[in-house]
Amino acid sequence: MRNLTAIAAVSAAMILAGCGSSTTGTATTTTASDSGTFRVGMECNYAPFNWTTTTEGEYTQPLSTSDYCDGYDVVIASTIAKTLGKDVQIVKTDWDALIVDLQQGSLDAIIAGMTETPERAEQVSFTSPYYVSPEVVIVRNDSDLTGITDIQELSGRKVQGQMGTLYDTIIDDIEGVVHVEAATDFPAAINALQHGDVDAVTSELPVAIGVCAANPDLTYVQFEQGHGFTSAGDEGGVTVSIAVAKENTELLKDVQAALDQISEADRAAAMEAAVLRQPASEE
Repeated sequence: MRNLTAIAAVSAAMILAGCGSSTTGTATTTTASDSGTFRVGMECNYAPFNWTTTTEGEYTQPLSTSDYCDGYDVVIASTIAKTLGKDVQIVKTDWDALIVDLQQGSLDAIIAGMTETPERAEQVSFTSPYYVSPEVVIVRNDSDLTGITDIQELSGRKVQGQMGTLYDTIIDDIEGVVHVEAATDFPAAINALQHGDVDAVTSELPVAIGVCAANPDLTYVQFEQGHGFTSAGDEGGVTVSIAVAKENTELLKDVQAALDQISEADRAAAMEAAVLRQPASEE
């Protein structure tokens, strides 16, 4: 992510968020281009990008009569919808259903901390990145891994990421690693780490900051250039982009234009604010 100096200094107010069960939208042929609603899919389970809360706030969007979604992705989605002249609707969706629902027309866009990969680019179209984040690993405070400076020092150790994400595939950058089967969601990976089932969990920096602030038994390790993960690309970290359906070229152009109006400073400030306000514990 582009400017994380301020975020890295945030205190224990930064925490890991959880959420309830996920749902997927109902397929429809209506799109944001011909309706007044911009339907955006996200997990609502990956703070500080997105999380579920029962408390309505300045940045939240309703999911039901009692639940709301908040986070950096919600702010980005709301800002883009306003520029498009639409009402934003956040659709809480399982990670592995996001692209399917987008293709089926249940969603107009995915704004969910999703990284463009060659495989995904064959299925959907992506905007330019709206955030870039350094890759880190989260380890237990009592582990001998807290002082490592190179990912190859994780050789022979059990490392886990989240299923269907880049943070599962980058594990193979570590020679001789024990690549543990991916967790179904990020909170499950953190739970496995705390219970000693794995030695490290791959993550991106803003997420790791919150996790470790909420869990004093955990810490994260950030690597200098040339000593970290290389398969994520050469942008200084993992990029995340907005996805739209392949055939919806007009919407892609409009969303990109709206995204271009959000300055780098505003993006950094929105992430810092999301890290600070994420809820204290998993409900």
